Amino acid sequence: MFMQVVAALVVVMLGYIYMALRPPRPRICGLPNGPPVTSPRIKLSDGRHLAYREVGVSKEDANYKIIVVHGVDSSKDLILPVSQELIKELRIYFLFFDRAGYGESDPYPQRSVKSDALDIQELADALGIGSKFYVIGISMGAYPVWSCLKYIPQRHDVFDTLSLSLSLSPSLLHHIFLFKHVNRLSGVALVVPFVHYWWPSIPQNLSTVAFKRLPMQYQWVFCIARHAPWLFYWWMTQRWFPSLSITVGNLPVFSQRDLEILKKLSESPPVGQEKISQQGVYESLHRDLMVGYGKWEFDPFDLENPFPNNEGSVHIWQGYEDKLIPFQINRFISEKLSWIQYHEVPDGGHLMIFEQDICESVLKALLLG
Repeated sequence: MFMQVVAALVVVMLGYIYMALRPPRPRICGLPNGPPVTSPRIKLSDGRHLAYREVGVSKEDANYKIIVVHGVDSSKDLILPVSQELIKELRIYFLFFDRAGYGESDPYPQRSVKSDALDIQELADALGIGSKFYVIGISMGAYPVWSCLKYIPQRHDVFDTLSLSLSLSPSLLHHIFLFKHVNRLSGVALVVPFVHYWWPSIPQNLSTVAFKRLPMQYQWVFCIARHAPWLFYWWMTQRWFPSLSITVGNLPVFSQRDLEILKKLSESPPVGQEKISQQGVYESLHRDLMVGYGKWEFDPFDLENPFPNNEGSVHIWQGYEDKLIPFQINRFISEKLSWIQYHEVPDGGHLMIFEQDICESVLKALLLG
């Protein structure tokens, strides 16, 4: 009898553990019991949908076309404080989109650093914004931009393409056509960009010091996202140990200037904030952290200059007072990758992109040099 009771208790405990570790199924937009689809969306080649929002002049009339990649706990509905005068003067077209699992874009359990870049490329193709475009990544939205630098500037030789279609040898075509590279990116800006404390090329003493400056609950969350993603949902929902809320309104690591920006933003919150994690927090915020801090297929320090002829530029914008993203690591990255233009704002915090003067400075540096 005693052994039967013990066995029953073990079964109950295992069942509890299984349910605690297993995230709920997402409520997919447009499906029964899911949120309604209220935004334009494209259908990707794998059947998923990406929701998007277009701002500025039309893409047909634009001189500059910019895809903006939002950060954690954000969406395509974020508002950049850019004056209409500047948009019209420079003729800028902005394309915002919900990353996989956020807002009204379908979740993607196989999501990876690479898949985010390929989503951006397919979105650009589907909307016909042209062969070249700019990309701006904000905070956690920086890791898809690093991926863009790896996977989107795919260089193809003109004669390779023609040899395939005409069944001619590349050696023969080399004497007929000039050698040419194709780069889809016109330029890139990483604003208060996410850093991966486990990138192999960052000196351990530097990453360790920067990491230990974070509050303890952040250290735990990032470590679990890195080393035990199977435990992540339970950790973020349990009540036994201090975890952390990763929603913007509850972050305890804002500078004084950030708090002033938050107060101003709260006076007129952007439309659509309630949709950010409507399909489930696991497939949006949680998976974002697990992918970002997971194992990458490449080391950003191994990237080559995507613009060797200065036909474009790569920028990092870092706030010195940013308590969430350590300036020491982004400064080190820009020193090692000398083709990156590094901008450090002395009193800038993590939310500095929401100040009009800084936001417009980011745009002018990227578009005008």
